[in-house]
Amino acid sequence: MTAVVREAARALVLDPDDRLLLVRFVHPQTGEEFWTTPGGGLDPGEGLEDGLRRELREETGLEDPEIGPVIWTRREVFEWAGETLDQRERIALVRAPRFEPNPQLTAEQLAAEGVYEVRWWTPAELESSDATFYPTRLARFLRQLLRTGPPDEPIDVGV
Repeated sequence: MTAVVREAARALVLDPDDRLLLVRFVHPQTGEEFWTTPGGGLDPGEGLEDGLRRELREETGLEDPEIGPVIWTRREVFEWAGETLDQRERIALVRAPRFEPNPQLTAEQLAAEGVYEVRWWTPAELESSDATFYPTRLARFLRQLLRTGPPDEPIDVGV
């Protein structure tokens, strides 16, 4: 099966306490659960910032965020909903005020996309959790970002 190339935008959303906002997905075929940054595939002709604003509103309820620089990139080929996707992600830094996630989409709409939970994580919780995260070295790259600030050029954070 040929992979469908999918351009995606994701946000590394940090609050003033450096907590990270993550979304829990459940794979529709395998039931595998994993956490990743909010975001998703860009619609045809949609730019990074517009797509990121749409995804953040839909998945988290965050309205009109200030989109910072693209700090990380990531590429993964995976099966989802009967397709093989070659997803190419750009992950932008978004600093946000404290807020309670309140997705704009209904629970049914979110579940249709595999989304089942949105919550804040501290760096310590990331490091001590047995959960699966994407990127897989999320805690390490987050600590580096908090220590040194945004990189001059986006870093490939791998799978």
